[in-house]
Amino acid sequence: MEKRHNYVRKTAELATQFFINPATSQPNVAGLILAGSADFKTELSQSDMFDPRLQAKILNVVDVSYGGENGFNQAIELSAEILSNVKFIQEKRLIGKYFEEISQDTGKYVFGVDDTLKALEMGAVETLIVWENLDVNRYVLKNSGSGEIVIKHLNKEQETDQSNFRDPTNNAELEVQEKTSLLEWFANEYKRFGCTLEFVTNKSQEGSQFCRGFGGIGGILRYQLDMRSFDELSDDGEVYENSD
Repeated sequence: MEKRHNYVRKTAELATQFFINPATSQPNVAGLILAGSADFKTELSQSDMFDPRLQAKILNVVDVSYGGENGFNQAIELSAEILSNVKFIQEKRLIGKYFEEISQDTGKYVFGVDDTLKALEMGAVETLIVWENLDVNRYVLKNSGSGEIVIKHLNKEQETDQSNFRDPTNNAELEVQEKTSLLEWFANEYKRFGCTLEFVTNKSQEGSQFCRGFGGIGGILRYQLDMRSFDELSDDGEVYENSD
């Protein structure tokens, strides 16, 4: 009995160590699922030794038939509906906050590929919101005449327009040096801009409106920005001198 008690205590201590952020004293997870083949999971969830901040985060307690990775995967499978609901609720809350900024005309929001990227470069974006199926590619192009490097972000329709691969001033070819999914680029680079990245679906009413009405990309800003000032910046893409 004492051995069992010690095991519960040790597990509870480890849960606090891993799932409570020491800087904020708050859970660093949206929810917890306790899984196992015996009664230990239930005993742990009801124990006074289990941190009450984590008890409040328990979404499900499930019986699994396996240990290790197989048991882990089974627990996810058995909790799929609950996990889906959690993401659904979080998504509605996030996009709801974004729409609130717009409805109150706070100036602390941005939408569309071009304006969102400009706000990112300025370090103004606090939360970057992107549709998980955003179909835009990031092109690194080299001007065959001047050697300048140009960055463009094109959707499928824009990719078929060859004028996007020509310099509008002298018709020089813009040679493709690199092509990357903008989603992939965001996933790799967002930390550089000091923001959080949230992928959303179009399955909720809010998500659908965000994708249809705002192009599936936008951000909540740290401070107010005058979007009209963006018009003074070039819409032809970022241009860099070639160092070759």
